[in-house]
Amino acid sequence: MLTPQPMQEADYLAIRRLSESLGRQAAPELWGAAECQLVIKTSSGELLGWARAHWWEPDDPVAPAGYYLGGIEIIRYHQQRGAARSLSEAMLAWIAQRAPKAWCVVNVQNTASLALARSLGFEEVARAARFGTVVFNGGSGVLLSKNLASLRGYAQEQV
Repeated sequence: MLTPQPMQEADYLAIRRLSESLGRQAAPELWGAAECQLVIKTSSGELLGWARAHWWEPDDPVAPAGYYLGGIEIIRYHQQRGAARSLSEAMLAWIAQRAPKAWCVVNVQNTASLALARSLGFEEVARAARFGTVVFNGGSGVLLSKNLASLRGYAQEQV
């Protein structure tokens, strides 16, 4: 089992390369210090994936301000092997120390991410072409939330 660990500045180049390999453009050097930023690596130190959770105020009539799972990327050959779940569970524990509810937005076409969110207990709140600054190309987005009451006691014990 691979264990999420805090992201370090030394991980940034590998994160950018992983993101580019997936057709995306992660820029970890621009992320805030008050976020949950995690990586998951092999025992030899190879980056398999990264994730972040953060406070977001989307200025949106539907999506509220709150702590959001802000991104997860896993290297292609390691997808569907539990890394995203491990990262998500660690982020949810981090959010549970700060808030009673977690949020995420997912492109409706990203069936793997939707399935993961639902398996973690997230429930659909709304669908829209955009939430705040997030615009969903080729479809719509799904706003999901998860009540963290069951995690809050556990997370507070871990602090």
